[in-house]
Amino acid sequence: MDVLTALLLIVHLIPVSTAKDGVSSKSRKRIMPDPVTEPPVTDPVYEALLYCNIPSVAERSMEGHAPHHFKLVSVNVFIRHGDRYPLYVIPKTKRPEIDCTLVANRKPYHPKLEAFVSHMSKGSGASFESPLNSLPLYPNHPLCEMGELTQTGVVQHLQNGQLLRDIYLKKHKLLPSDWSTDQLYLETTGKSRTLQSGLALLYGFLPEFDWKKIYFRHQPSALFCSGNCYCPVRNQYLEKEQRRQYLLRLKNSQLERTYGEMAKIVDVPTKQLRAANPVDSMLCHFCHNVSFPCTRNGCIGMEHFKVIKTHQIEDERERREKKLYLGYSLLGAHPILNQTVNRLQRAAEGRKEEIFALYSAHDVTLSPVLSALGLSEARFPRFAARLIFELWQDREKPSEHSVRILYNGVDVTFHTSFCQDHHKHSPKPMCPLENLVRFVKRDMFLALGSSSTNYYDACHREGF
Repeated sequence: MDVLTALLLIVHLIPVSTAKDGVSSKSRKRIMPDPVTEPPVTDPVYEALLYCNIPSVAERSMEGHAPHHFKLVSVNVFIRHGDRYPLYVIPKTKRPEIDCTLVANRKPYHPKLEAFVSHMSKGSGASFESPLNSLPLYPNHPLCEMGELTQTGVVQHLQNGQLLRDIYLKKHKLLPSDWSTDQLYLETTGKSRTLQSGLALLYGFLPEFDWKKIYFRHQPSALFCSGNCYCPVRNQYLEKEQRRQYLLRLKNSQLERTYGEMAKIVDVPTKQLRAANPVDSMLCHFCHNVSFPCTRNGCIGMEHFKVIKTHQIEDERERREKKLYLGYSLLGAHPILNQTVNRLQRAAEGRKEEIFALYSAHDVTLSPVLSALGLSEARFPRFAARLIFELWQDREKPSEHSVRILYNGVDVTFHTSFCQDHHKHSPKPMCPLENLVRFVKRDMFLALGSSSTNYYDACHREGF
């Protein structure tokens, strides 16, 4: 039995104890490091397994938890696409042989998988915003294409959708049974993996949905910044952040040695190997339990993988400390957070449109949003990660609305920068909507240390 198989068996078979608050230690430790259950030293293999997010027993989650006198009014969901085939090839090696057709009796299995394929095959007449209408609705290549969603990725989001259905529809009746098109807001980037992930989640959430009621909007930018993408100061923060990454890499002699060894194995210059971002392909081998590639010069191995993964973890740690990424995130995430806050405010006023919003996105979408919200300890978005904003109305004081923020099923509301101290002087297990509104409309700009009071000025300020 190889190391990975043993690790996977451990992850699948060890029962998960449930804490008093109903959050399993397994789901809690995935979000915020837990000093009791985390490995004492950051373990790159453990972190990689969490990133793979291999579907197993349905996880417990804290979505939809609120005192009985609170009514759920609106839900906004941000997802990263599910497991995908690599975007890069390790030079001069054979691509990993992963089958991207959907087969019901192949692992990972989901009881709705066959019905999902059948329903997708009826969706050719769906009216999506161009260019989405030219994309396939489910993955179907016997050898995956680059970046294609895998069966694992589909199952991850069928599970997400079913979990949200059980909580938001069956328990909280968020949507009426005769819901209409304008009660949903669906948006995705123009990649097949994000559209298909969104459709898989939607099918788990609303099985056998009427295709005529579904409209996906196309978002050209991975930041979901719509018409507000031009932001020179954001780009300056990004350039400085990339410089920081580069300098950290230069300092890591073990990483350079590892790239050198791997380059010799595949017989290319080190620079060419590094440019091929080998960790992307190695993660696919790892998550699918496929041996790392070999050539006549030797094999790329687990030790190489651990060194690169350890550097990634170290890079995330330094990124938090140096705060350049935070500056990038505050400006990068502002347009989508502003759109979300405006939608929540409309729902609080009693409007019935866009009660359920779904953004199907990428790690480079979720990561800045998490950082901007102040969730600095949150793990980098795994495959099929979900970030959720819930809006609640207090039935005893109907004019009062509150929000809960959840990341991969864990309530992180009081970890956010705009609600860190609120629970110290309030018995409510949630945050006033006004706190989030104030944060997005004003405090995000103050956090940049500038005198700007709006997005345009913050993006164009001189002397940065």
